[in-house]
Amino acid sequence: MNYMSKYRDWLVSDYFDEETKKELEAIKDNETEIEDRFYKNLEFGTGGMRGKMGAGTNRINKYVVRKATQGLANYIINYSDNGKDKGIVIAYDSRHNSPEFSLEAALVLAANGIKTYLFTGMRATPELSFAVRELDAIGGIVITASHNPPEYNGYKLYWEDGGQVVPEQARDIIAEIEEIDDFSIVRTMAEMEAVNQGLLNYIGSEVDASYQKTLRGVLPETGLAAEKGSDLSVVYTPLHGTGSTVVPQLLSDLGFSNLHVVKEQADGDSDFSTVDSPNPEDRDAFELALKLAEEKDADLIIATDPDCDRMAPAVKDAAGNYQFLNGNEAGVLFADYLLQTKKEAGTLGDNGVIVKSIVSTDMVADIAADYGVEVQDVLTGFKFIGEKMTEFEETGDKEFILGFEESLGYLIGKYARDKDAAVAAGLAAIMALKYKEKGMTLLDRLAELRAEYGYYLEDLHSIRLEGKEGQEIITKTIAHLREKSPEQIAGYNVEIARDYKESKISYLKEDREEELKLPKSNVLQYVLEGNSKLTIRPSGTEPKLKFYFAVKDKDQAAAERKLAEFKEKVIAQMDEIMEHV
Repeated sequence: MNYMSKYRDWLVSDYFDEETKKELEAIKDNETEIEDRFYKNLEFGTGGMRGKMGAGTNRINKYVVRKATQGLANYIINYSDNGKDKGIVIAYDSRHNSPEFSLEAALVLAANGIKTYLFTGMRATPELSFAVRELDAIGGIVITASHNPPEYNGYKLYWEDGGQVVPEQARDIIAEIEEIDDFSIVRTMAEMEAVNQGLLNYIGSEVDASYQKTLRGVLPETGLAAEKGSDLSVVYTPLHGTGSTVVPQLLSDLGFSNLHVVKEQADGDSDFSTVDSPNPEDRDAFELALKLAEEKDADLIIATDPDCDRMAPAVKDAAGNYQFLNGNEAGVLFADYLLQTKKEAGTLGDNGVIVKSIVSTDMVADIAADYGVEVQDVLTGFKFIGEKMTEFEETGDKEFILGFEESLGYLIGKYARDKDAAVAAGLAAIMALKYKEKGMTLLDRLAELRAEYGYYLEDLHSIRLEGKEGQEIITKTIAHLREKSPEQIAGYNVEIARDYKESKISYLKEDREEELKLPKSNVLQYVLEGNSKLTIRPSGTEPKLKFYFAVKDKDQAAAERKLAEFKEKVIAQMDEIMEHV
């Protein structure tokens, strides 16, 4: 069925409501818009789906949510022994339609005889991961689009270990979803009927209290925070998201009484009206927090994204200006602090491990080596870190210390299987307090580490390519690079080429290949002469082609020059390739 046929079907079918039909009627003369909404089904990737809200098969709406959930229900019924009784936990963020979509999902599950636990208000994504484990559920759903613009929403799937579903399992769930070729066969039921039958169960404060207690329990040196926490002035912004339900209480309970929340961003505003983008990686999102920090003479600023799984800190320097720490810098500081603290406490065993993504800084490996701690690399996506944690738990041969991604995602403790901005906020505050008591800042410690290990510098460049044509350019660009396998990039010789889709490592100098023992993924990585590295991959959640740059040099000035030149040459080379694919 082509896109016009699908469009007409939605207009005439009794299954779709009048509001949906009115929205579609309004675009009847815009064939480009009709094509974009109906040329494909919204892709359900390895972790779920994300897209613009609206009517159509390539949009996220209640019908697409129902269909995905019916596929999940079929998977639970067909592939699990007691999944119906264990149930699914559902949480949602502050976005438009998030409460409605979460209820729609719950009612489809209930209609299939599957028990559901639905939070009574918005909650952080990591609390969902915790709740799946706490309630011994078979899995979980989060309705969120993380830090995407307000017109987006999404649907993320978790399994019984609290981690996002991994690729092999996702393929089976996707197969169940794709077998549903008619929306009208999706089951649903009335809310009160589901409640009365014990299939829909609302949850809230009891899970919140257990989550808060667990967070306090995994953080180090909480005694220092209880005794001296008021010495550190902290500004916090949840950027209109779910962080407001957990971070202020956690910091206050730890002892950080000198805490100032950006009141204009403390509510769950679905439009994120005070920022252009609710992304803590975007410096502009800190405008109100910076203003408040200057008023309060704050030592530390903490921002979390709308579903509270990413945390970004900014630190006041000696000149009184606020310097932002990126995900790699924060990850290095966390690793250094945790290893140091564990060693001092005598709790650092000989089987400790830090897990990071393949695009996160290699500096952490140098630091960890000095403590006899292993660093393992996994594919981008925190689900792969969570998968490693579960593996360590089952085998008992490794002790998980820290998981982190360059995109501001961190986790300590074993209570969840997803990145947690709340625990990261607590850790950042305790760490900043400890260094303040020594007359230092986080920036001072980072400078010490760079002086010892070298100046590592990383950056990310994304090219946004919307719609069907954009997707084709992304696909062809990656295919071209895979086929041609360049021996030089930006004037540097390629020493090692890793193709994660083909599962191979090519050592160009030695003219040999090895098997790459990680799950298959459409990622290319090039290790270049002179301590430079380039990783290329399509985004799994947005219409973007992403380029990750990494360099190392003797000092900041040299590293910055090297990175700027590297980026410029790579982007020019890639632009030329994209023009001709």
